[in-house]
Amino acid sequence: MIKAKMQLVALSVTAALTFFGSDINAFAASNNKVSDVMPQAGFTYALGDNQVSLSSLQQSVEAEKTQTENSSTSSTSSDKVDLSDAVTDITPLASTVRDSVLSDIQNATGAVIKNTKNVAAEATAESSEDSEEELFKSLVIAKVTNYVNVRDIPSEEGEIVGKLYDKSVGTYIEEQDGWYKIQSGSVEGFVKAEFCVTGEDAVELAKEVGTRIATVTTTTLKVRNGAGLDAEVIGLVPIEDELVVEEELDGWVKVSIEEGDGYVSTDYVTLSTEFVKAESKAEEEARLAKEAAARAAANKAAKSSTSKESGSSNYSSASSFTTATSSIGSAVAQFALQFVGNPYVYGGTSLTNGADCSGFVMSVYNNFGVSLPHSSGGDRSVGAAVDGLANAQPGDIVCYSGHVAIYIGNGQIVHASTAKTGIKVSNADYRTVLAVRRIF
Repeated sequence: MIKAKMQLVALSVTAALTFFGSDINAFAASNNKVSDVMPQAGFTYALGDNQVSLSSLQQSVEAEKTQTENSSTSSTSSDKVDLSDAVTDITPLASTVRDSVLSDIQNATGAVIKNTKNVAAEATAESSEDSEEELFKSLVIAKVTNYVNVRDIPSEEGEIVGKLYDKSVGTYIEEQDGWYKIQSGSVEGFVKAEFCVTGEDAVELAKEVGTRIATVTTTTLKVRNGAGLDAEVIGLVPIEDELVVEEELDGWVKVSIEEGDGYVSTDYVTLSTEFVKAESKAEEEARLAKEAAARAAANKAAKSSTSKESGSSNYSSASSFTTATSSIGSAVAQFALQFVGNPYVYGGTSLTNGADCSGFVMSVYNNFGVSLPHSSGGDRSVGAAVDGLANAQPGDIVCYSGHVAIYIGNGQIVHASTAKTGIKVSNADYRTVLAVRRIF
């Protein structure tokens, strides 16, 4: 009976969930422009416009109950998939794919998985993995360069109602003549099936399209070199910062920080996963207008800002780097380079006496009249998204797991690295880049 029940559940779940991809009107971003096709992921407390934080969208999924009337006993089993863990770039990591991630996919797309509460407790780990794989086979994932158009009818003559970005999440509704009707975020329409990955090819990709995040919920979180309270502390992370999860263990998660990979207790973090969803035409227009206004305000503030002293006559003011022939971004980079060799201090914001990574970025930009959060996670949603490190310009903010830096050109960054190394210059690709943001 349990085996039969599991088969019914797997079929029901498979029929209810789908990603999807699309008609490829990809456009190539020029090397030095802000991307207006790949807005960056945000966070639970500072969402980007085309991202969904599934922590805030968690919904109760009421499962259909299966009743057995011809049973000689009245005992029942009502184990359920745990939906308590929630979700919100794009850089895939080899994190463990769990039931909570499947829930996150549902909530990102609006899909509803039925009967998940009826998974029998006696189901083996092997059958659970098989069921998960079957779910992924039913997904449709966009696999394109930048984005594909979502149209109101299944034809290239149809009106464009939105954009589905590469590896975006969506829900399959139906198929018509080589087009999939989908729903993703607020967008519902048709995309070309030929630009999608599904079936066996979608299984591995489905495990990578979301980035697993651990959001710190305590004032200062200790990151240890092992999964235990007796393990050595290798770094500290402030509240509300967000770390990329590389592996999930019993009561601990392996995360990436500037000092290296380490472990944090799940008692002090909230786990979530980030997915990109489709963006409607109206949402795109609103986002671009908001970003343009922010850049204009930043430029105005930088030009009108009084010269802020750096705290020592040995350093030049921000205004001395701003010339008629150089961009403000270049001035930001040159100003920041003055402080190479100065100390790293956790929680600090002094460019001379010591700052942590986000404190350094915040204080540099403050000298140009721009206020930024003292948070590496918060910096991932400031300014405008840049389409990858290849399109970065001097002055852009480069975001990593639990870390942030300022791009100075030629593939390099300046950043407050660790207490051991202080403020220094590094290659920008020394770690996986999660986002590049442009203020000016």
